[in-house]
Amino acid sequence: MERKKAWIDLATFFAVVLVANLISFQLYFRLDFTEDKQYTLSRATRDVLEDLDGIITVKAYFSEGLPPNLLKIRRDFADLLIEYEDRSDAALVYEFINPNESDEAEREAQREGINPVLVNVRKRDKVEQIRGYMGAVLYQENNRETIPYVRPGSSMEYTLTTSIKKLIIQDKPRVAFLQGYGEAPLEHLSDLSNHLSVLYELIPFSLTDSVSLSVDRYKAVVWIAPKDTIDTPDFEKVNLYLQGGGNLFVAYNTLYGNMGTASLEKAPDIGLASWLGTLGIRLGREFITDASCSPVTVTQRQGPFLVNTQVEFPYFPIIKSFGEHPIVKGLESVFLPFASSVSLSRRDSTWQVDNLLLTSELTGAVAAPAPMNVQKEWTKDDFNVGVQPVALAIEGRIREGTDDPLSRLVLVSNGNFAVNGDPAQQGGRPQKLNPDNVNLAVNSIDWLADDTGLIDLRTKGVTSRPIKDLEEGQKKLLKWTNVLLPVFLVLAYAFLRRQRRLYWRRRWLES
Repeated sequence: MERKKAWIDLATFFAVVLVANLISFQLYFRLDFTEDKQYTLSRATRDVLEDLDGIITVKAYFSEGLPPNLLKIRRDFADLLIEYEDRSDAALVYEFINPNESDEAEREAQREGINPVLVNVRKRDKVEQIRGYMGAVLYQENNRETIPYVRPGSSMEYTLTTSIKKLIIQDKPRVAFLQGYGEAPLEHLSDLSNHLSVLYELIPFSLTDSVSLSVDRYKAVVWIAPKDTIDTPDFEKVNLYLQGGGNLFVAYNTLYGNMGTASLEKAPDIGLASWLGTLGIRLGREFITDASCSPVTVTQRQGPFLVNTQVEFPYFPIIKSFGEHPIVKGLESVFLPFASSVSLSRRDSTWQVDNLLLTSELTGAVAAPAPMNVQKEWTKDDFNVGVQPVALAIEGRIREGTDDPLSRLVLVSNGNFAVNGDPAQQGGRPQKLNPDNVNLAVNSIDWLADDTGLIDLRTKGVTSRPIKDLEEGQKKLLKWTNVLLPVFLVLAYAFLRRQRRLYWRRRWLES
């Protein structure tokens, strides 16, 4: 009887496990406890998958036998594809291929544009290099989109969803980059244009031509770092575009820091600051200095030697405080050298105004022109103006009291924060930018030109967690706490254990 009951219990257990597996196969889900819901599909992705017309096939070329940190990328990518397949009702199907299993598979991966990377693996107590593959190709009918490399730390969801959208999109929205007055050309904006070209058609637009800016033709207009005096009729072109419901991104500063002459100067008056004033937007005339800043390298003489040292340079603020807005969601730090404050000179009841970038509480202001002392000893008294906004997002009607369509405008008080510069003058390589500088610019243009919600995906996933700035006293307290606390805990444990043993020994002797 007991034996029969044991067999029944065992059969019941396996039946429960089988049913649970069948249910979980049909109702796939994951519990996501990450801060930014890294493992939960966004609304933008769900919308794209639910609207798929036709089958999309994904071939994922991932090597096996990779180190654990890279194998995790493969598992995460596989889990993501499972969710995409489930959400799309099998309109997206996938397969995994190991290019290292045969020469033909490796040649196929390379033909598809999947590039190998050299990976160090340990085999039999030896470190060997293998060619690892971590990429994918998406197909729909005769169209193809390649993800050459799934980069560790990147947002896989953004990469995959934008690849799908690029595959199925019929006509890309157009974004105009204004030219004609010394603005940064597209070839000097390589990081920005590489990101935007996935979903948009980027078109240089010369303001000096007779053609007007059309809201129907351009979803957004980008104006970055103009340097020459702008003619009044060309401002009128931009006014008419905004009055028709157009969207404008402006990156411009009225100040200039000359590192060669160590001087702080006013930029030439080209009319842009005055034109922004007619819209009710004021660009500050003083340099922002911030205790939260990037260092610069200074060459100092120590005896007969020249030594390079790093010194804090408050004219190079590192912005770590952000407003509540989709543009800055997920950003960690933005590098904004030689910036000024931005504010409103008038308030319109129809405007929705958001501060995007905010300096720290230890912020100061320096009027130009002035000398630039790199070796200055900065004190708290130098940072006495409090938190300052250095970028704004505005949504509303440009003209008060009218029935104009709503338009959007983003202003950043630095014209070069997203400019890579001329590669020909930099040894053929564009200047390396802080990643969040590019994310800020791309997110801004997404907010202006795209209503699909993909803006939330680009910065999904933590890219960095910089240590908070601490006072010297707090640093010492934490240092000695880390040193002494473990010793104290060990001694306390030893003391309590000894007291307990003495107690039980005394009880034993008394008995």
